[in-house]
Amino acid sequence: MQDISAARFTRGQPHVRRYHQARWDEPVIFELSQPGERALLLPEVEPAIAATAAAPLPPGMRRAQAPALPQLSQNRVLRHYLRLSQETLGADLNVDIGQGTCTMKYNPKINEQLARDERISQLHPLQDESTVQGMLQVMHEMEHVIEEVSGMDAVSLQPRSGSQAIYANIAMVRAWFEARGEAGQRDEIITTIFSHPSDAACAKVVGYKVITLYPDADGYPDLAAMQAAVGPRTAALVITNPEDTGIFNPRIAQFVQAAHDAGALACYDQANANGLLGITRARDAGFDLCHFNLHKTFATPHACGGPAVGACAVTQALAPFLPHPRIVKDGQRYRLQTDEQTSIGKVAAFMGAASIVLRAYAWVMNLGADGLREVAEVAVLNNNYVLRQLLQIKGLSAPYANGKSRIEQVRYSWRELSEETGVHAEDIGLRAADYGVHYWTSHHPYIVAEPATIEPTEAYSRADLDEFVQIMAHIADEARSTPQTVTSAPHRCPTRRVDTEYLEDPRQWAMTWRAWRRKLAEHGAR
Repeated sequence: MQDISAARFTRGQPHVRRYHQARWDEPVIFELSQPGERALLLPEVEPAIAATAAAPLPPGMRRAQAPALPQLSQNRVLRHYLRLSQETLGADLNVDIGQGTCTMKYNPKINEQLARDERISQLHPLQDESTVQGMLQVMHEMEHVIEEVSGMDAVSLQPRSGSQAIYANIAMVRAWFEARGEAGQRDEIITTIFSHPSDAACAKVVGYKVITLYPDADGYPDLAAMQAAVGPRTAALVITNPEDTGIFNPRIAQFVQAAHDAGALACYDQANANGLLGITRARDAGFDLCHFNLHKTFATPHACGGPAVGACAVTQALAPFLPHPRIVKDGQRYRLQTDEQTSIGKVAAFMGAASIVLRAYAWVMNLGADGLREVAEVAVLNNNYVLRQLLQIKGLSAPYANGKSRIEQVRYSWRELSEETGVHAEDIGLRAADYGVHYWTSHHPYIVAEPATIEPTEAYSRADLDEFVQIMAHIADEARSTPQTVTSAPHRCPTRRVDTEYLEDPRQWAMTWRAWRRKLAEHGAR
């Protein structure tokens, strides 16, 4: 019997699909505007609402003139955004295992339906709490889920991202030592080079001096360096584990103990927790604070960095410093409490992104405790399967911890291939787009030469993983046979290579369409 699946493959090459992305040369929506066109008619304000309005807006909050919004008919709005959607890749279109450290996993569509139900989508953050008891219950119960997963005693879901949760945790560290009269003395944060850069960046924003630990010969954070760095000036150890190399630090409890012995706190960045759910907890290693990314670990859309939720979890001793408001269950009702004098205050407006919390809550409730552990087990299995397969490609390596397994991701190196062919890791990532996939190289600094960070998660089948590996092997062959094909890629995408000259010159930056038009007028089109 003929294998009908072979028809998908190109010239007999398995798992290398025929692919060509649409190119529409689509203008920005403001340039499509036609005076008088309308996509929908907004209803007039009901007389009863207008008559009972408490007061008009203060003069300083009123617009002097109506906003200059683009005017388009409904079908032209649809064309515009559908064309743009054809010019991008995403988790619903491709095998998206290459966005390493971002945990790009499948987002169940039933959870999307829940979040789009008008009973949640039409909620307003200024509603009286008596009218949002259901959403407050979901948030309160999701806090308890995070408490169970982390082993901590109290949780805030207010931060709108992982980085904001890191900031909130470090702000709580500062508040803790201010309350103890030690803030002036403890002005240093210790982190590691392979922890998320947001750990160091947020510490710097809060006002701390950052001390960075480098790995030992096997790629593990250097315990001796930690013991030498920690002291009476240390406020906290802020560390990602597993680090962005995918290597889990087996001596993590000793790092925490070294911090505690010096009177410092220990803060766990658990953005890479997808391989740890139900297996190990932050509290088990002695941590005082941690955070999770609901938009990664708990299967809600990553959405180009937002909307998102970073869940802060702390011990009972640190609970009074959590952002407010806090959700409190009072009998059978839920209320918002804002009277904690030691709270660091709000780190985001209102209570965070309610629809993201709802998606994550639905995902957890569907899986249950056993399901969450299976998520971690399959994520680790997938990652180590890909590791073994990719290491068969000549020119690709996985620096550090040679011969050992990783957790849920790996930072690979194309250094050998690059030295042989002149093709760089970024070139390979751009060429991968010609086959409908992609990967992420690394954040700075590039300690691993010619990096590629790949995280399969639990969401992909063995066939998906084999397809991705075959594409990588095929591009490695191209690098040797026709390197110019790879170094000039992508060839089948709506745009070619980005001119990075603009990225280095703030005078060229334009964050809005009007700013872009103004700069064109000032400097002329380029």
